[in-house]
Amino acid sequence: MVSDFFYPNFGGVESHLYHLSQQLIYRGHKVVIITHAYGHRTGVRYLTNGLKVYYIPTVVVYAEATLPTIYGSFPILRNILVREDIDIIHGHGAFSALCHEAILHGKTMGYKVCFTDHSLFGFADASSILTNKLLKFTLSDIDHVICVSHTSKENTVLRAALSPKNVSVIPNALVASQFKPDPSASDPNWITIVVISRLVYRKGVDLLVAVIPRICAMYKNVRFIIGGDGPKRIELEQMRERHLLHDRVELLGSVKHHEVRNVLIQGNIFLNTSLTEAFCIAIVEAACAGLFVVSTKVGGVPEVLPSHMINYAMPEEDDLVIAISKAVHMIRYDEVDPSRFNDELKDMYSWSNVAERTEKVYDMISQIQEAPLIERLRRYYGCGLYAGKIFCMLVALDYLFWTFLEFMLPNRAIERAETFPYKRYRETLTQHMSNKNNNKDNYNNRNRNGISSSSRSN
Repeated sequence: MVSDFFYPNFGGVESHLYHLSQQLIYRGHKVVIITHAYGHRTGVRYLTNGLKVYYIPTVVVYAEATLPTIYGSFPILRNILVREDIDIIHGHGAFSALCHEAILHGKTMGYKVCFTDHSLFGFADASSILTNKLLKFTLSDIDHVICVSHTSKENTVLRAALSPKNVSVIPNALVASQFKPDPSASDPNWITIVVISRLVYRKGVDLLVAVIPRICAMYKNVRFIIGGDGPKRIELEQMRERHLLHDRVELLGSVKHHEVRNVLIQGNIFLNTSLTEAFCIAIVEAACAGLFVVSTKVGGVPEVLPSHMINYAMPEEDDLVIAISKAVHMIRYDEVDPSRFNDELKDMYSWSNVAERTEKVYDMISQIQEAPLIERLRRYYGCGLYAGKIFCMLVALDYLFWTFLEFMLPNRAIERAETFPYKRYRETLTQHMSNKNNNKDNYNNRNRNGISSSSRSN
C-alpha cells in the first residue's frame, strides 16, 4: 500500500488504508504501507496485528501531499520493495505524488500494480487539467483501477481515458460497532446539528457560513457543533462573531478518529455541505451513530445511504436551508428513529467484504502477463501529441535509472526483512485475552464467595 495520506493524519483515505490492510492481514496476506514522514514519526513502525509502516523522508508541499520528484524516491522505494519481497503495489489517492511514483517505478521493475481513486475532479480549471494529465500518464500502464462509487468510476474513466472493463467499483466501509448510537448523550433541550469535516473550500464551508445564521434565526432551539480544522476556519469564527452565536456554534478544532463517535452522539442531525465527493464515509459514520443526515447531492453521495436516512439538497444556500428545516421538523416530531440505522448499515458496509473483493482484484492482476518495454512505450505514446513523447522519455529514463541501481546495488545484495509472525501473534493475543477473562471471572467468584460467607456469619 502506497500513499501520502496515512495516520497520524486524519481522513477517509487514511482510514481506508488502515482497515483494508488489517482485513488483508486477517485473510493471511503480508501487508506493508509506505507513506511519508509525519514530523518526528519517521522510519519503520509496527501497528496493530503487525501492520508494518515505512515513514520515508520526503518534502511535503501542501495538505500532506509530497513534492513530485519522479525519480527522487526510486532508490528507497526499490530497496523497500525488494527487502519486503513485495508482489503487488496498491496505490491510493490521485493527489499522492508518492503513489504515482511507486506505480511508475513498480511497473519498470516488473511488479503488478493497481490504483484506488478516492476523489472526483473537474475538467475545466487549471489544477484539474494538470491532475488529469498526470493521472492519464500514471494509469496508461496500470493493471487495474478501483473506484469507491459508480460516479467515481465514470469520472476516472473519462479523465484517464480508460476502458471501463479495467475499472472496478468497491465502496468504502466502516466498523459499525465503533459507532454505536447513544440517544441519552444528546441534550434534550436542543436540536443539535453536527458537522465534522476538513474546513476547506471543497467541503463547502462557504455554504456552511451562509446557512448557520439563517437556521439559528429560524429555530431558537437549534445549535451547531463543528469539528475539524483548515484554512476556512477563520471564516466560521468571523461568522460567529458577526452574528453573536458563541452560545450556539461550538468549534471543536481538529478531532481525532477515536473521538469522532463521542462528538457524533451529541447530535441529532449530521450536515454535509461538500461541493464534490466520491463516496463520503462521514455520512455513513454519522448514520451509524444514530444521526439523521442532510447532505448536498453531489458526486457519489446519492449511492451511499438509503433514502429514509438522508435529506438531499442542491449545493445552494436556499435549498440547503429547506433541507435542514425538513430534518429539524422530522426530529422535533419524532417522524424518524435514527437509532435503528446502525443495525441496517452494519451489513451494508463491511471491511471483510471490501477485502474479499480487493483480493479478487489481486488474484486477477496476478494472472496478467508482464508487458515488454516497447509495449509500455506504445501505451505512453498515445497520451497526446506532445505529452506522449515526453512520457516516453520519462519511462525510458526510469528504465535506465533502474538498470543503474541494479548495477550499483544488485537485488541479491539487499538484505531481506523478517516476516512478522502474524499467526503466533494472534495465538498469543488470544491466549492473553483468555487468561485475562479467566482472572476476571476468578476475581468475581472470590468476591461473591466472600460476600456469601460474610452473610452466613452474620
